[in-house]
Amino acid sequence: MLRAVVVPLALIGLTALAGVVLGRVYAGSLLTLLVIGAAAGSVLVSVAARRLPSWLVAPVSVAAMAGWTLWSLRVAASRADLPGGLLEVTADAARNGIPRLLTAMIPVEPTPDTVLVPVVAAWLAGLAGAEVALRTGRVLLGYLPAAGLYAAALYVVGPNAEPAIGATLAFVAVAAVGLAAPTAASPAGGDPSADLAPRVRAAVRVRLAVSAALGVAVVVGLVALLGPVVADQVDGRPVDPRRYVEPPQVQTLDENPLIRISGWALHPEQKLLDVSTVRSGAAAPSAGAGPDGGTGEGPAAPGDAAGSVRIRLAVLSDYDGVTWRVGATYRNAGRILPPSTPARDSTVETVQQQITVAELSGRLLPAVATPREVSGARVAYDPATGTLIRPEGLTPGLRYTVTSARERPDNNLLATANVPAGTEVARVLRVADGVPDPLRRLAAQLAEENGAPYARAAAIEQFLAEHYRVVADAPSGHAYPNLGFFLFGPRNAGGQEGTSEQFAAAFAVLGRLSGLPTRVVVGFESSGQGPVRAGDAYAWPEVLFDGLGWVAFNPLPRPDNEPRPVEEDFRPTPEDPPPSEAPAPTVEPTASPEPVAAPDGPTDRGGVSTPVLVAGGSGGLLLLVGAVLLTLLAMRRSLTRARLGRGDPGQRIAGAWREVTDALHLAGRPVGDDLAATEVAGQARQALADALIATRQGKPSPRAGGTATGRSAGTAEAAGMGAGGVDELADLLNVVGFAPGAATPAQATRAAEVASAYVATLRAARPWWRRLLWSTHPAPLRRRPTDRSPR
Repeated sequence: MLRAVVVPLALIGLTALAGVVLGRVYAGSLLTLLVIGAAAGSVLVSVAARRLPSWLVAPVSVAAMAGWTLWSLRVAASRADLPGGLLEVTADAARNGIPRLLTAMIPVEPTPDTVLVPVVAAWLAGLAGAEVALRTGRVLLGYLPAAGLYAAALYVVGPNAEPAIGATLAFVAVAAVGLAAPTAASPAGGDPSADLAPRVRAAVRVRLAVSAALGVAVVVGLVALLGPVVADQVDGRPVDPRRYVEPPQVQTLDENPLIRISGWALHPEQKLLDVSTVRSGAAAPSAGAGPDGGTGEGPAAPGDAAGSVRIRLAVLSDYDGVTWRVGATYRNAGRILPPSTPARDSTVETVQQQITVAELSGRLLPAVATPREVSGARVAYDPATGTLIRPEGLTPGLRYTVTSARERPDNNLLATANVPAGTEVARVLRVADGVPDPLRRLAAQLAEENGAPYARAAAIEQFLAEHYRVVADAPSGHAYPNLGFFLFGPRNAGGQEGTSEQFAAAFAVLGRLSGLPTRVVVGFESSGQGPVRAGDAYAWPEVLFDGLGWVAFNPLPRPDNEPRPVEEDFRPTPEDPPPSEAPAPTVEPTASPEPVAAPDGPTDRGGVSTPVLVAGGSGGLLLLVGAVLLTLLAMRRSLTRARLGRGDPGQRIAGAWREVTDALHLAGRPVGDDLAATEVAGQARQALADALIATRQGKPSPRAGGTATGRSAGTAEAAGMGAGGVDELADLLNVVGFAPGAATPAQATRAAEVASAYVATLRAARPWWRRLLWSTHPAPLRRRPTDRSPR
């Protein structure tokens, strides 16, 4: 009876302790209670069915496990307020249980997909341990499933909780109690060899003594060998398994929603959302908070108008000179989001909104900054930027409720506030290489007479508002060349006008050049009630101040304000002076000319005349240049044929990739050898897009110059193939890098087609004189071929 009670209780305790350890990274105690229930249920089912045949116990226990699991999922879904029926929730949890458990934000909310795996694992461990320990009497062997489950719980928790010293000591104590219980074969203190013959009994005792001695020696040796290793790991930091699991990813439009502003501006009546807002009273400022709090609503921001609410879609903190990006690492989150410390000198107002999605697409989930609780939708969250996404994507009719902590800084402190510096804000201070000189000089001019950070920010805001015009049909783009054209381009050619995209991006870049930590936010201005339309979308810049957090600015021009030409206040020095301003050549007095011989008395009748010399020299030079060009053309074509048609499939795919990188070099968009294949593919798509935009508009292409006025239907078709196929070519290169010999001839042929289409499209977008030199440029012949690092 003692063994029948102690061993099952020990198995329940060991399995339940795994739930206690894992529950340290969960919010609340629901997960721990569900695992304890699974441990008790699995062991008790085995005890109750001990008289049944062993082959029948497993089906009975699995049926009971299914019932407990469904009940657990129902409870978790109810507490998390998740929409959908039990069958739908169970199917989703079964598909995504493991990845969501390893990508969930800590503390993990007990939802169906985060409790399914622990509950099922605990039940199976209890079932296996009970069958081995109770049916065969091998208690120590029956501990293995529970010990494995406990080790897995420790691994999943990793460095995200304090060391589980108490739980581990309890695990050892419970295991010792279970092992101390007498076995069913002999009573406590009995001699199993008492009934044997004397000679046999002596042999058995000698064998047992030798086995015991060997066992003790093995244990002592293992302790001596492994003891120092284990001791060294006591103070070490465990590995976080989340580093090996890729978090939810987003598409380009969600990574850079700034480019959607111009599209929304062309369709201002498109209904994107329906919003209902409830505000609560403002809380007192929090003492002792740092400067990295949520977004402050500065007095200059459009969203500060009476009764208006700014709904944030995304925060863009990273800029590489071409694109502003969110750069977020999203983690699956429950209803309750991790709290962030509010700014010291700000008040916090709680805002609750019920939002219904209409025609807004993508994965970004709109919310007032900074979200604290979301119900009605499964979300992933990036605490660094406060950006929300719905991994499954937005669908019309989706309704969710979000509660946010809206921070308002003390505006009276702005004039004397400083800005933080150091590694913690390096991300929002970074200025990418290649800043145009006029942009630097404009930032220096605006900051020259404004020493205080807020004064510098206000000067940039005022300069943009006074000199530039908002137009709905301005083309999208915020790379350095686009900003240069927006700031300094001639008005009669489309310069000095843009959407809020260019205003916010120009403010953020000028601010960083002036030493201000800035970022760009994309969102909507709403009354807080009713529909939100595409015309309500806009972008605004924010500046980080010590003690005040992020403060929004509004560089858009005021209504009915006629902008003043930028040339009145800033004239960038041209790199090359126009011909009319070039200095006149200096004429020096010369000596008197020598007497010229009479026409009828030439001094040298035997020499070759000057026209013949000039004609002969020019002809020879032209022949030499023609021969060189023909030679270069033949060598280039031979190189292309060798790359695309010779060697095994892997060599041909690598040759096709080098054709693409050579084309980027010829187009003035060279890529570094330190970039991965997927990164180069992204730059290749951007280069082609910039070239085609410049061709359609008849404006200079970034970094290249020149114009183009038309393209054939064949070129358009090739452009689609080239832009879409460059990613496919990068994937083929990764296949060659990661699985040598796995590439097929068909894949090599496809790589050649993609590379040829991309090169032809990019060449067709160049000016006519650059197209003439494209096929004879010697750069691909002298460049050392290097394969891109697969990734």
